[in-house]
Amino acid sequence: MATTIQISENLQQELKERKLSPNESYEEVIWDLMEDVATVSEETKRELEQARKEIREGKVATLEQVKKELEK
Repeated sequence: MATTIQISENLQQELKERKLSPNESYEEVIWDLMEDVATVSEETKRELEQARKEIREGKVATLEQVKKELEK
């Protein structure tokens, strides 16, 4: 049984950008995203959460900063 869900315009735009082709349905995009999440290992999930925490805390460097550091 098919149903309709309400999503924000921002989410719709995000889903649209993730389409691999114009003919791909939003359902296919969502299934692909769910599959990606399901296949991520526990270690990867921990690493992603750690990276998100570091970003929230401002512990990041720009590409230019990294380039300068590598040139030393």
